[in-house]
Amino acid sequence: MTLRERATRTRSLPPLGGDAPGLLLAAAGVAAALGVHALVPAVPELTAAVVLGMAAAHLPGLRPVVRGVARSGLSTAGKRLMRLGIVLLGLKLSLGDVLGLGWATVAMVLTVVAATFAGTLWLGRRLGLPGDQSLLVATGYSICGASAIGAVSQAAGSEEEDVASSVALVTLCGTLAIAVLPLLQHPLGLGEIEFGRWVGASVHDVGQVVATAQTGGPGALREAVLVKLMRVVLLAPLVAGVAVVARRNARGAAADGVAKSGSRPPIVPLFVAGFLAMIVLRTTGVLPDRALALAADGQQLLLAAALFGLGSAVHLPTMMRTGGRIALLGLGSWVVVAGVSYVGVLVTT
Repeated sequence: MTLRERATRTRSLPPLGGDAPGLLLAAAGVAAALGVHALVPAVPELTAAVVLGMAAAHLPGLRPVVRGVARSGLSTAGKRLMRLGIVLLGLKLSLGDVLGLGWATVAMVLTVVAATFAGTLWLGRRLGLPGDQSLLVATGYSICGASAIGAVSQAAGSEEEDVASSVALVTLCGTLAIAVLPLLQHPLGLGEIEFGRWVGASVHDVGQVVATAQTGGPGALREAVLVKLMRVVLLAPLVAGVAVVARRNARGAAADGVAKSGSRPPIVPLFVAGFLAMIVLRTTGVLPDRALALAADGQQLLLAAALFGLGSAVHLPTMMRTGGRIALLGLGSWVVVAGVSYVGVLVTT
């Protein structure tokens, strides 16, 4: 076959379309995030995935691809792969481990989550942030960072730009916590157990909690993970509550002739039901450690791909228009979650 014939045959092949280009780019982003974590272990894979997604969206060579042929697949990664990752997240939770913390710690975590969510939502609305940014940032700070933002955005039907900017803010602040909180352990008079519980109650993402708490020793790491996973349990009722409000708003809009038929989200989305089912499955103890380890690896990869997709939707010029206000919201929410959890740890330990 001549070179001309080969070129003609290549041009006649159908182009790679649909979600494939974006999913392939997300897979490449996950591989790069794993490489960053291997080189710099202090940087969690999920944090690296968000940053790399943002970088891809603004690099001159990749920007046309991200905004063009890859956009559909990247959006699919940010939504559907996020849901699958959240379902597998349930396998990290056992009701016995959570209840073993004691009712005082349970009450402390409930108080931290409620105060952080309500305070952040109120402050965001006072600052006049557009869309669902206040709701999403409140969710990320109070529950479990980007994973919670992804879950609530599915129930609320949030715009992709609101999701992306909220994920970027929560990821940035959670990454800063890895460096800042260990410096405060001894000035605040926190022992190993107290420091671990403070980290678990105040840091956003599970990976960031591990990276922060391990500086305090194995006891701190264990307490931090248990408290953090207890916060994750609250993801399901929060998503259900948001879905109820979304349905109510949809009914109101339909009464005004605005909403389309069938646009109301379910009270308990399917992925949340899957999340709860995985908690029950883990609690039964029927899964071997090998299966749980594989599920944890799969969950990490799915969330990394989803966060790369969300990061690629961040448009920095758009963020700059509300940059000061959303940064102020992030700072205020950080003060609330760190302050309330610190007092809670002192009272309950």
